[in-house]
Amino acid sequence: MNIAFTFKNFEPSNHLKAYANRRFSKLGRFLLNPEHVEMQVSLSVDNFRHKAEISLVTDNFTYSATEQSEDMYATVDLIRDKLKAQIIRSTEKLQKKRKGTEKPILEGTIPLEEIAESERTIFGVSDFVPQPMDLDEAAMQLDALDYDFLVFLNTETERVNIMYRRKDNNFGLIDPAY
Repeated sequence: MNIAFTFKNFEPSNHLKAYANRRFSKLGRFLLNPEHVEMQVSLSVDNFRHKAEISLVTDNFTYSATEQSEDMYATVDLIRDKLKAQIIRSTEKLQKKRKGTEKPILEGTIPLEEIAESERTIFGVSDFVPQPMDLDEAAMQLDALDYDFLVFLNTETERVNIMYRRKDNNFGLIDPAY
């Protein structure tokens, strides 16, 4: 497993580097081909907020996670646990698909798949005509309306775009290329 670290806004100690490397390298035992894995770890500090972002690329999947807390060591542990859960979940799905067998269900219980499917319903459909605007105007509109996302017609590209609010309160843009 190849792990690349990026540190922003602080000088890491040797102990932190060794700790993070040791914790993240243990994720290799949950992967099918750990020797073909590339992991990019970005650790940053903003005031009192310690943030970690990970992108892990394997042969078949790409995993990513973001976590923050008040202590960098705790942040490393939290993001490792989150990534570990993603890896285990995807490998279990893959193994279940390959085997084609299902786990025995106790009488009187409802499988999780049925619960998830039963809760997903579409309540209504509405027609929507996206308004033409440029990126700055869309950002101001999204900020003023306090929505999570905004669908608009980009005047520069003449394509439908989606601007969304990220967890860090910045904006992201989805520009489909078709």
